[in-house]
Order: sequence, then C-alpha cells, then structure tokens
Amino acid sequence: MSIAILVALLWTCLICQCVTLRRANAGAAQVMRAMRELRLKNRRQPAATPAHPPHRPRNTQVG
Repeated sequence: MSIAILVALLWTCLICQCVTLRRANAGAAQVMRAMRELRLKNRRQPAATPAHPPHRPRNTQVG
C-alpha cells in the first residue's frame, strides 16, 4: 500500500514539474517577444539623410 502511495506521489511530482517547465518556457518566450517588439519600436532613425561632404580635389603633384 505504501509503495502505491509513493509511486502516486512521484507521478504527481513529475507532472507538476512538467507543467511548471511549460509555464516557464511560455513566459520566457513571451518576454523574448516583448523585448524584440520594444527593440524594433525604439529603433533610432535619423532625422534627415546625411549630406555628402563637398568634393575636394586631391592635391597630387607629379614630378
């Protein structure tokens, strides 16, 4: 009789552990999605397109 109780207790612990791990993994996935959304939402964008510097002729001398 006591062996049956211990086996039932063991199965209960295993089932609870699986449920806990599933919830933890689901929570971690939700956090990762939220972080990704925040990163994409807060991405910095330039106010204007940077202007190209004026073309300067190179000072090359031959001879």
